[in-house]
Amino acid sequence: MRPSGAIAVDFGPSERDSPPRTSDDFEQVPYPPSHWSSSHHEEELPLFSASEEKARRRVPKSAGPTPFASDLAQNLYDDEGKDVYNKPRSFKAYQSSGRPRQPPLPPPTSIKEFLLQNVEHVTPVIYTLLSCWTRFHRIGHSNMVVWDEAHFGKFGSHYLKREFYFDVHPPLGKMLVGLVGLLSGYDGSFEFKSGAEYPDSVPYVAMRVMLATFGVAMVPLGWYTAVELGMSQWACHLVALMVLCDVGWLCISRFILLDSMLLFFTLLTVFCMSKFHNQQYQSFSFDWWMWLSFTGISIGLTTSVKMIGLFVTALVGLYTIEDLWEKFGDLKMPVRDQVKHWGARVVCLIIVPFLVFMASFKIHFMVLNHSGPGDAQMSSLFQANLIGNDFSRNPLEVAIGSKVTLKNVGYGGGLLHSHVQTYPIGSMQQQITCYHYKDENNEWNLWPRWDEPAYSADAPIRFLKHNDVIRLSHGPTGRNLHSHTIPAPVTKLSHEVSCYGNQTIGDVHDHWVVEVVDDIKRGKREHVDRIHSLTTRLRFRHQYLGCYLRAANAVLPQWGFKQIEVTCTPENSPKDTHTYWNVESHWNERLPAGDTKYYRSPFFRDFWHLNVAMMTSNNALIPDPDKEDILASKPFDWPFMHLGLRMCGWGDGQAKYYLMGNPIVWWGGATSLAVSLGALAVYLFRQQRKYTDMDAHEWEHFLYVGKVAFFGWALHYVPFLIMGRVTYVHHYLPTLYFAVLMLAHLLDHFIFSSRRWTQRTKAISFGICAGSVVFCFWWFKGVAFGIDGPINEHKGLLWRKSWNIYTQ
Repeated sequence: MRPSGAIAVDFGPSERDSPPRTSDDFEQVPYPPSHWSSSHHEEELPLFSASEEKARRRVPKSAGPTPFASDLAQNLYDDEGKDVYNKPRSFKAYQSSGRPRQPPLPPPTSIKEFLLQNVEHVTPVIYTLLSCWTRFHRIGHSNMVVWDEAHFGKFGSHYLKREFYFDVHPPLGKMLVGLVGLLSGYDGSFEFKSGAEYPDSVPYVAMRVMLATFGVAMVPLGWYTAVELGMSQWACHLVALMVLCDVGWLCISRFILLDSMLLFFTLLTVFCMSKFHNQQYQSFSFDWWMWLSFTGISIGLTTSVKMIGLFVTALVGLYTIEDLWEKFGDLKMPVRDQVKHWGARVVCLIIVPFLVFMASFKIHFMVLNHSGPGDAQMSSLFQANLIGNDFSRNPLEVAIGSKVTLKNVGYGGGLLHSHVQTYPIGSMQQQITCYHYKDENNEWNLWPRWDEPAYSADAPIRFLKHNDVIRLSHGPTGRNLHSHTIPAPVTKLSHEVSCYGNQTIGDVHDHWVVEVVDDIKRGKREHVDRIHSLTTRLRFRHQYLGCYLRAANAVLPQWGFKQIEVTCTPENSPKDTHTYWNVESHWNERLPAGDTKYYRSPFFRDFWHLNVAMMTSNNALIPDPDKEDILASKPFDWPFMHLGLRMCGWGDGQAKYYLMGNPIVWWGGATSLAVSLGALAVYLFRQQRKYTDMDAHEWEHFLYVGKVAFFGWALHYVPFLIMGRVTYVHHYLPTLYFAVLMLAHLLDHFIFSSRRWTQRTKAISFGICAGSVVFCFWWFKGVAFGIDGPINEHKGLLWRKSWNIYTQ
């Protein structure tokens, strides 16, 4: 019986009796109107009445940060799926601004499948073979020491003989020169004098070939970097061709020089950075860590060859700052991941490069463990550990009557020195300088002051102590170290220091108070009862004037032989290490020899000392106004190749090499930098007027590659504009690489990847560009391969009147 009040509901036929339903049987619920689908905006954009091109360029105002078109789904708000009815999920697929992501290929099941999967590597292999021909062809044609082979070949010889030397560049590149010499069978006996002929005992061809291998590897690196930057195949070919066919890179790679290594490691750093950028979609994966670590290692290698590797380090630094800033703005990224990202960059891009850099110096010190021509640039304690050094035979305790040499403790400091030449200004008395090489003019005798009895070898030994007043007499000339109120020749606020008088003539201006600072072995002044050679640090205060003997890094003019100025500074700065001195060599027949256990120098102190000395010496390489350097050039001369560089003599009977670039590559690269700024300005103006010239991914790619190329170029070029040191055209060669990337990027953007040109037009454009590069290479190849005979017989090389190819 049916209950009262019940309602019967008809559910229709059962599933068993009805046919299967389709989607059309359900109610179609329309989405609510939105700002992009309203009829109001449809009326504003009558696409039916506009051309296809105009319709693509004109879009309504976007609420996003840029009006460039993008996938609408990516701009939707994502609430992690908490409101599935009202808010659609956003599309989270990662789009790199570099190389587009490729799906992983299945493991090959046959050799044919393996070859098909790796066919993309055939082209760079061909370019590498062509590079081998250009770099190795006629590489031994000149049997003379060419240009800076005189320096770097000599440094390689020092490694083979294990003699310590000094140079303004870090040691890695020169160690590699020594290594290729060792592998070639060279014994290190050749002096590498400029212009000298190589004897049969020097395998210079094998050494050049091994170092040219770094130049060979530049070409495939250029190709793969262009690929990782997301350039088209046309642009990748163009980058490889420009790296292959630039006669400047070709010429510099064919000799025993550091530049091929510097260029290789610079290109390697950019490649690793671009590879890492393309792993950003999978943070903290194995590949992500690998390429981040490789970037740091390549930074360390570049800087360990030449300090201008810091420029590409700055490029990686700017990229990292931008990357971390974008991650900092990602509110969905957990704080823990933010910290991990920062920590990863600190470890891989700061600590790892620094460890690589320090490791090169550690190996440098381990190999060069014999006394050599560069000893005086290092601290006295470091020199005491070198084999062949006689410091271990020095008496330990210093006494009145000793003959000594005094080493300035300041970084880059030399030995207190004098010679018979006099100052041309000021007192006109005998010059006092600091000198970085050992000779007898560095020797000084310690005598009592004038009002004390003269020194007698029969009197009891009087050991030198804190606050003793002494007289310093120059060994070869017998004159006394002297100061007076005459201004110093360079540092006018300090007093001049000179040599004056003799063993019987002098005054109170020859008296110096010895002040002990500390002792590296015994510690603070309170623990120093007697002054020791090598370990005790001293200051010399003028008794009458109260000023301190100081040797900073002021360089005297040519009349002072470009040696370091020594002054007496009235300013008492107890922490100024340039007023610190120590006794280095010490001779006294009345005292026993010292104990070598006192002579230990820590690695970090030596590492820091040598780097400061390198920077100091490098900054001292300033143009000499008294002497014209026909090889030097200004940074403004480089982008448009105003002047080249003769790498050897220009006689009719010798092979001649002229360091210049491929005009198409250099001029095109320099022009592209200016065009890139103009193009960016136009796009930004059009953006403000609500035009869309590309979608979001194209815009990001345009900016990414442009920033790498432009900032890479600027960071390598602008520092030379503010440097005081002498510059040459080869300093532009690392900078040129970024101009090449910019040229290829713009051609790719406006032609090769443009949708408005046909494939035929692109092929013709590529043919014109590639043909011009190859033609110019073939036209000027002689300047890199070597020009024989009278230079005036080789016509057509003077494309600019400023080139000194024909003039003698």
